[in-house]
Amino acid sequence: MQEKDNKKEISEEINIENLKKELEDCRRQKEEYLTGWQKARADFLNHKKEEMERISQIIGYANEELIIKILPILDNFEVAEKKLPENLKTDENIKGLLLIKSQILDFLKSLGVEEIRTVGEIFNPELHEVTEEVEPSVVLPLKRDGTMEGKEIKSGMIIEEIQKGYKINERLLRPARVKVTK
Repeated sequence: MQEKDNKKEISEEINIENLKKELEDCRRQKEEYLTGWQKARADFLNHKKEEMERISQIIGYANEELIIKILPILDNFEVAEKKLPENLKTDENIKGLLLIKSQILDFLKSLGVEEIRTVGEIFNPELHEVTEEVEPSVVLPLKRDGTMEGKEIKSGMIIEEIQKGYKINERLLRPARVKVTK
């Protein structure tokens, strides 16, 4: 009987050892699966973030295309406003049209569009496109179109804006077309 008990004890000990090994294998597998799942989840979240950035860029480029198509309309408003006689500026209909121009500018500003500074600035090839170079002695201080009045004229200084330039979110959208001094 004692022999039976010893065999039973040995059998139970072997069974316990096997169970311990199985438990350890299960723990190791659990860690492997958990690590794999965590890596897969992190990869998925990174992929999702990258896709959102790509979509945002695509929307941004689509907005740029729309804005580029709106700019000629805004240019026409600018030309019309510059050529508008002083006596008509108080007319309610004209004020309404100029309000539309203002609304377009506000809309563009909400999209991150800003005008490029020109008159009185030094020419910057990254932002400006030269349409004409003039001698500094020919430059007269112009008043009506926002050119410099009473400023010292330097070589390479922008003296007149032919067409407004714009940036969107600090990137060039359209260069300003300008006249500069030689």
